[in-house]
Amino acid sequence: MHCAILTLFPEAIRPYLDESILGIAQAQGKLRLDLVDFRNFALDPHRTVDDRPFGGGPGMVLKPEPIFAAVENVELAHGPFHKVLLCPRGRTFGQARARELSRMERLMFLCGRYEGYDERIRAGFAWEEISLGDFVLAGGELAAMVVLEAAVRLIPGVLGCADSAVLESFEGELLDYPQYTRPREFRGMKVPDILMSGNHSAVAKWRHEQSEVFTAHKRGGPPAT
Repeated sequence: MHCAILTLFPEAIRPYLDESILGIAQAQGKLRLDLVDFRNFALDPHRTVDDRPFGGGPGMVLKPEPIFAAVENVELAHGPFHKVLLCPRGRTFGQARARELSRMERLMFLCGRYEGYDERIRAGFAWEEISLGDFVLAGGELAAMVVLEAAVRLIPGVLGCADSAVLESFEGELLDYPQYTRPREFRGMKVPDILMSGNHSAVAKWRHEQSEVFTAHKRGGPPAT
């Protein structure tokens, strides 16, 4: 996957992108990341990327010229990208969409700031609008990293164990079951005996039941049977 992130703060997000799963994916050659500061495409000496909204109102709005120039420059160099706009208007992001995005050859994220985008930015390109939920962040950088990491970890070979991406919450209808490791007892809390039994079918049955219980309690999902 080749991913371009258009942002005003590339150095703020670069350290995270180079660590853990995203860093591993880059080292494996499965992910290429380009951080593009769209302030570099501003037309005036002050590198202005925002201005007051027509009609009045609070805050500042991102201008179309720098963003159009940044998008067109990236695509001129590398070809068309599937373009993602991070914004509260977008469709709520979930695991199913993460899996679909993981199959994309090229992804572009536009990280907004201030009061929002000039509407012509939305109209000028075929964006997929994505939201993390009904709340507002200071900008789209955190949202872009969330969406990217959720997708990249599903690229075959990125995770050390292929089952890790299959046996987890949101890959089916149920939330994940509880997990334990050493020590067997800690501050009076013991690992369930079934996990120490060596009976793999019984363990699988227990885990499925626990997933049902967690899902019913946390999400109003199917009741335990």
